[in-house]
Amino acid sequence: MIELAPDRLLAVFVLLPSVAVGLVLHEWLHALVLRLAGIEYTIVFGGERTTGVLSGMLSHPWAVVHPQPTGAEPAWNLRVAAMSPLLLALPALGVATGLLTVPAQPAVTAILLATLACAIPSPQDFSVAFYAHSVLEDIDKGE
Repeated sequence: MIELAPDRLLAVFVLLPSVAVGLVLHEWLHALVLRLAGIEYTIVFGGERTTGVLSGMLSHPWAVVHPQPTGAEPAWNLRVAAMSPLLLALPALGVATGLLTVPAQPAVTAILLATLACAIPSPQDFSVAFYAHSVLEDIDKGE
């Protein structure tokens, strides 16, 4: 039989909500930069799930930001917005460098790891970062 100490059991229960919050923060960071740049956007929570709750949560994005640029914006605005979730790595970086001290508890470690995992840009984020200029050129051409 597997036995978990109470502090490790707490870490298990803290991990999933931490990932959920981290994923929403990931999208909100995109939206924050877009707002600061004056670019319109929409946020969709939950997507278009037609399946059950569990399978929908595992197979669809929980939140998505759709920027609506006019084509007049500089490409770097979209690039910065695409990479902005990397800011979620700052707490883990602070702990790793010793600038931030946190209690050595499994639950705190779980929260840090969940936040760090949510800091990873998605393939769509990288696509926007690398091809923002092409998207803006297509908008200018009316495509």
